[in-house]
Amino acid sequence: MITSRIKTLLLVVILFAVHANGKAQKKSLATAIDQVVRSIDAQTGVAILHIENRDTVSVHGKAHFPMQSVFKFPLAMAVLHAVEEGKFTLDQKIHVRKEDLLANTWSPMAKKYPEGNVDVPLHELLMYTVSFSDNSTCDILFRLMGGVKNVQKYIHDLGIKSIAIVATEEEMHREWSVQFTNWCEPVAMVQLLDILYKQKALSKDNTELLLKWMIETPTGAHRIKELLPAGTIVAHKTGTGGPDDKGVIGAINDVGIVTLPNGKHIAIAVYISRTTDEKKAEEAIAKIAKVAYDYYTGQ
Repeated sequence: MITSRIKTLLLVVILFAVHANGKAQKKSLATAIDQVVRSIDAQTGVAILHIENRDTVSVHGKAHFPMQSVFKFPLAMAVLHAVEEGKFTLDQKIHVRKEDLLANTWSPMAKKYPEGNVDVPLHELLMYTVSFSDNSTCDILFRLMGGVKNVQKYIHDLGIKSIAIVATEEEMHREWSVQFTNWCEPVAMVQLLDILYKQKALSKDNTELLLKWMIETPTGAHRIKELLPAGTIVAHKTGTGGPDDKGVIGAINDVGIVTLPNGKHIAIAVYISRTTDEKKAEEAIAKIAKVAYDYYTGQ
């Protein structure tokens, strides 16, 4: 008969083995991600968080990377928070002047209202900003919020300190180097995604609304979503910078929440900076997402 002491020792051995195996598997995931990172000539940072079991993995996850349009995600959180505080309503009409429509930039809304001088509901401005990554509506929202500093303060007040939101789209378009002033650590971004998903910042309705816009976005089809099984739900926000005079691209990014087949979720942030090959950068993002997906689904 096995004594209680032997049973206790066996349990300790089993728990140690399980813990050691878990650490080895986690290390193997980090190693697989690192291999992808090393395969491209660029500065790359990755952070992954399993939202339910709190497992975390990062590769250069605490380095600073330019966000580009990824910053439209925290901007939308800040605006929705202001709505909840009663400062605005989603149906409130915002007057858009012709001069609000930035020239020589990505702006689907400017194509819809080329002459401006229209009153647009706040929820429509948010949808254009998040789903279509519209640069004109982005800066309209920054002005509505009283400037970038107020948006940064809101995010910092949530406990996410390793993020800087200091320049608008218009300011970034004036000078290539300005994009680097809007930076974020990959680890910080998955923490912000976690806060959103767990409804720690916004109400259930506004959380679901923002996630809906992030799921429906047509941008970044060849990034996080590219290699995942068809039908996988991905709520994400991309960021892309144009090249400098030497063809160096400041940012090819994608951050988001992937729903796994078992209903669990992983938050992923991949930032790629200073690359000359957008296609290879997007392929790297897709591979990293697939490696993480396979790891957490046991494939």
